[in-house]
Amino acid sequence: MMDITELLTFIKVAETESFSAAADALFITQPAVSKRVAALESNLNVKLFDRIGRTVQLTEFGHRLLPKARRIAEDLSDIKRSMSLQTEDISGELHITTSHHIGLHRLPNTLKTFQQRYSQAEIKIDFTQSEEAHRQVLKGEAEIGVITLSGQSEPMLNAIPIWSDPLKCVVSVDHPLAQCAEVDVVELSKYPCLLPHDNTFTRQIAEKVFAVHGVRPQVRMNTNNLETLAMLAGIGWGWSLIPSTVVNDQLVELNMPALNVERILGVIHHKQRTLSQAASAFIALLQTSSSNLVVAP
Repeated sequence: MMDITELLTFIKVAETESFSAAADALFITQPAVSKRVAALESNLNVKLFDRIGRTVQLTEFGHRLLPKARRIAEDLSDIKRSMSLQTEDISGELHITTSHHIGLHRLPNTLKTFQQRYSQAEIKIDFTQSEEAHRQVLKGEAEIGVITLSGQSEPMLNAIPIWSDPLKCVVSVDHPLAQCAEVDVVELSKYPCLLPHDNTFTRQIAEKVFAVHGVRPQVRMNTNNLETLAMLAGIGWGWSLIPSTVVNDQLVELNMPALNVERILGVIHHKQRTLSQAASAFIALLQTSSSNLVVAP
């Protein structure tokens, strides 16, 4: 099989009319040049150069090959230039999957900036739960996911931390615990609560804290809509654990050192999938535009 390096070496010898000069130009040894030319002659079953004294001249077959070899070299250069330009061209479709909460509270500015800078790219977004977004990326159904990170090392996924998302334990302004200077987990467990479903990362964080103290939360209602949790807590249905971004004036934050916890929000992508230029640009925007950037350990 013909090697492109053999053709490029042939061209350089023809242009310099010297094996040693070609070796210098290609930053290889003269024996390496001779070996490449000999291999090309063997592959083509013709002699390409006559060596007369210290001069090197093209044979008839060498003269025929030279323009063809140059066209191949030019085509190769065109391919390299084309690929280089394409790496700077942010276009095509970018499929993102994210949670409703992150999409509402964290992504608007990045989405706006991305569309302004890269108008040739088209973003497709699925709004779902972080757990479902995680599954979509793992199955290759979406290129990147912007989710609550699980905190677990996963062999098939790269996870890039972006935001710290502190969780606040809240009650309504007229809740019995609203005026307490400090509340412990055991006392809190005596009151009904409103939490996301038990398959969510947020619920798992809460369950771990309660388990350490040997109690379980009295879950009155499950919903994964964080704004709904804030509303229900605000009308007195129970305490809840919600991100600081959805705390409103109908709620009181309890002083609970044991529940001083946070989620980490970030981007995931599959390790076996080569990121598109659009995906790389979007992730870079998230990392540089976030005012609450998390530094990966």
